[in-house]
Amino acid sequence: MANKENTDPARMEKIVSLCKRRGFVYQSGELYGGLNGCWDYGPLGAELKRNVKEMWWRRNVQERDDVLGMDGAILTLSEILTASGHVGGFSDPMCDCLLTKARLRADQIEPQSGTAYHYTGASHAESGWSVERPFSVLLNKPNQDENKARKTAREFYAQFLSDKSLSPKKLELQGETTSEESETTRYNPDNGSLLTEAREFNLMFQTRRGASADENDPSAITYLRPETAQTIFVQYKNVLDSSRIKLPFGIAQIGKAFRNEINPRNFTFRSREFEQMEIEYFCRPEDGMRLTDEWLESRLSWYEEIGIPREKLHILDVPDGERAHYSKKTYDIEYEFPFGIQELEGVAYRTDYDLGKHKEHSGKPLEYFDEETKEKFIPHVVEPSAGCDRTILAVICEAYDEEDLTKEGGKPDVRTVMRFAPSIAPIKAALFPLLKKNAEQVRIAKELQKELQKWMPVQYDDGGAVGRRYRRQDEVGTPFCITVDFETLGEGEGDDAEALKDTVTIRERDSMEQTRVAIDEVLPWLLKRIR
Repeated sequence: MANKENTDPARMEKIVSLCKRRGFVYQSGELYGGLNGCWDYGPLGAELKRNVKEMWWRRNVQERDDVLGMDGAILTLSEILTASGHVGGFSDPMCDCLLTKARLRADQIEPQSGTAYHYTGASHAESGWSVERPFSVLLNKPNQDENKARKTAREFYAQFLSDKSLSPKKLELQGETTSEESETTRYNPDNGSLLTEAREFNLMFQTRRGASADENDPSAITYLRPETAQTIFVQYKNVLDSSRIKLPFGIAQIGKAFRNEINPRNFTFRSREFEQMEIEYFCRPEDGMRLTDEWLESRLSWYEEIGIPREKLHILDVPDGERAHYSKKTYDIEYEFPFGIQELEGVAYRTDYDLGKHKEHSGKPLEYFDEETKEKFIPHVVEPSAGCDRTILAVICEAYDEEDLTKEGGKPDVRTVMRFAPSIAPIKAALFPLLKKNAEQVRIAKELQKELQKWMPVQYDDGGAVGRRYRRQDEVGTPFCITVDFETLGEGEGDDAEALKDTVTIRERDSMEQTRVAIDEVLPWLLKRIR
């Protein structure tokens, strides 16, 4: 099994740089310093994301008879989230660094061992200033000594100086003692500073509906949904009645969700605004475990289809005690990101918890009536829930490659290429005239561009040598480059010049092999390879 701690920060840094440079992902609000935990998809990122979502929808809704789609509202009644347990229960333990004020998830701090230096306060003799406040610093790295602890402590106490011109170096520390700490989570791993006691932090974004809503009126409270699942559960009966579908059946939804994460991190992986691709699959109680395994296999196959190989995916069978309280079985599908193995999707058997809670709180009947057996019961639910943005990030990380093409004795030549599956590549084909000054080549290339644009995203490029144009397209993952050249015009040399007339060169991204294809066959040739 792969090591979850195996990381490649240098590779991740290159991927983030490429995403901004080539228009995949930008920091939201970057012009004004950036909005932490929020990201904007650029021209190529928007196309890539749309392709992935369309592929998900096609496989899980369009090509199945037992799954229907819906698109629920983002604003969510507090009553819905009270019934689901989110109001009052959707929180993470948070603590603050006393030195930097950085906020950390208390349950994600790795245990540390070392020597703790404790202080009771600090003073400045010349000004008569003093403060009494306990503070500690943990030293757990080689070549650290008491001077490191004292420097950190002086920086902490300097925050309380009334005269900010005083140097922290001038402060006298009070009451220094030490203790040996083992497997403690009370200190910031980044700087050794003591943390505050953990406290619960509600992850939901709250707002109020109505222009005249009173701030003290609890009935006006509304939330930006923290997950798409609850909108499906509360519309389950309407979908059932309006479509006359029978068990087992699913309701699918792709949509935005919002969580006020304490510490967004790892690029787009953990964000405050994100998109989910979820299915709630309703079934008889006795079928729940079997369907959970079937959905797991279906989801693994889908990831392979979009370019994530099975060997890079890991299945975590979440043990008892670590699953959500409503889950009878949960599989986490994890991927080997450059920052470690992390969850892409959960496939959970939620039993009848959600519909049962909404039946209880709404007072409305949500039972399913089986006409064959004459039974009435609350359906159980299997939930495959994927993070769309995490999937996009996994696809980008998997596609990124640096291919060394250096010839013996030659200059270093490294080709950066995004090896997207053609079905999800943001640009399907690029069209080049060999010479941009050749009017006939330009005409044919642009006519072919207009024909292909009706079927797929393509790009016209006549800047620089053809080799440079290939490299530009490789870097954004374009699977095919089409060149209109002199052979196309019937002006080539050799005995086959006439046979090559009205053909173009198609160069394949991964193999770099080139094929001559008749102009009127280009569209069917491409469609066969990108669908």
